[in-house]
Amino acid sequence: MLSCRSLLSRAIKKKKKSKSKNKKSTSRKHESPPHQLLELEDVDEEDTEEGFSLKSSARSHSHGVQPLGNFFCNPGSINSRNTGLGSLQLLSDELVLDVLGFLDATHLGVLATVCKSLCVFTNHEPLWRNLVLDNLKGEFLFNGLWKSTYIAACRPSFDVENVGVFSRLRIRDFYSDYLFQSWLCANLEMKPEWLERDNIIRKKGISVEEFVLNFEEPNKPVLLEGCLGSWVALEKWDRNYLVNVSGNVKFSVGPVEMRLEDYFSYSDLVKEERPLYLFDPKFAQKVTILGSEFEVPVYFREDLFNILGNERPDYRWVIIGPAGSGSSFHIDPNSTSAWNAVIKGSKKWILFPPDVVPPGVHPSPDGAEVACPVSIIEWFMNFYGTTRNWKKRPIECICKAGEVIFVPNGWWHLVINLEESIAITQNYVSRRNLLNVLDFLKRPNASTLVSGTRDRVNLHDKFKNAIETSFPGTIDQLMQKAEEKKAQEKKPSFWDSVTDSKVGAFKFSF
Repeated sequence: MLSCRSLLSRAIKKKKKSKSKNKKSTSRKHESPPHQLLELEDVDEEDTEEGFSLKSSARSHSHGVQPLGNFFCNPGSINSRNTGLGSLQLLSDELVLDVLGFLDATHLGVLATVCKSLCVFTNHEPLWRNLVLDNLKGEFLFNGLWKSTYIAACRPSFDVENVGVFSRLRIRDFYSDYLFQSWLCANLEMKPEWLERDNIIRKKGISVEEFVLNFEEPNKPVLLEGCLGSWVALEKWDRNYLVNVSGNVKFSVGPVEMRLEDYFSYSDLVKEERPLYLFDPKFAQKVTILGSEFEVPVYFREDLFNILGNERPDYRWVIIGPAGSGSSFHIDPNSTSAWNAVIKGSKKWILFPPDVVPPGVHPSPDGAEVACPVSIIEWFMNFYGTTRNWKKRPIECICKAGEVIFVPNGWWHLVINLEESIAITQNYVSRRNLLNVLDFLKRPNASTLVSGTRDRVNLHDKFKNAIETSFPGTIDQLMQKAEEKKAQEKKPSFWDSVTDSKVGAFKFSF
């Protein structure tokens, strides 16, 4: 059995390794002082002092974990977290869980009987979620708790009901912001004020020329209405239909592949802060009829990546998820632009322009890594309010069934499903963003940044050569146009040319 010291060493090495390799990481930073969590002390009440509401199906924390602010307001109490951990109490909760993440189910079960503190930590649901996904892949039937799901599949002789009772054992005087916030984010309703702002430009029935002139060329988002009228998917794509036509086909769900029927069973019961999200780039190849039941909206049909044929990077996905699932802040891959069409449900979008990094988001200088809050709800809780007073406020909207949002290249965006949603999204390259894509693909760290293809290093040369062969002179024309635009932007206006900026008087040149 591994020693505590070796486990700790492995956890620290793992964190360092993940920082150097992962393009995207998550972090739970306590940006809010403890008293803000204190106001959520009575978690059994539906409404809190801050106006937060818990979901009607929310149960109190399985072990009665309280925010750390409560501990400071009870000077006579002792944090059972620290007494149980002993010398290990100096470790952060996150690091304790990282260490426990190296253990298998048997060792976690044994540790749970050692003390109250370890009982809480070893029953932390994400630990068991990882065990299920690592060991069972997509072959599991979720029953509401990851631990009992694992035991039902791997230890069928155990009484799962007793496991559930043990997992809900309440521990007195256990204080932890990290564990409490994980529970809170899983059970919090979206506040009405998070949904009120809708400042995106909406258009219906515009021409392709108008779209290019007013949105694609200036790189501005727009929500398009009424452009999916010919889509069979709008009428057909519900749960029953998708399950029937897909049969035993498996779709990409996080790190595993699952049958749709199993995924929907999971999404009906899930209550966690980061629900698994079905996000499959090969759905049209796996179930060909699905690929025939939608078409690219007329505004996005110029896609220059098409000239690469099967060598093009992944570019279209079917997206399915329950309420609360979604994508935290990111920029779309390979400097492409994108469109996202909602077939069922609704999605809340928040977008920031390329020159504005969202609050709470910390990209590395080379863009290879992005550190952001663990969950979308956590970002709303801790950072959404700060954007109210910004000069450059984010673009926000709720995109409903039958609507399409255009996401320009380089824009940061976050998306959360407000209800169970089904959507299709596609990334593309037109003449308007071709130069941006080529510049991105030839960056020195392209092997790290480029995604969706195995041949990351050579993609730039392949794509550029294919463009020059199929559309000779196009790149040179676009570069010349870009230079002219730059020169025009630098050119002084009439009044700049006749006014002496230093003394405010007119000047004459002959």
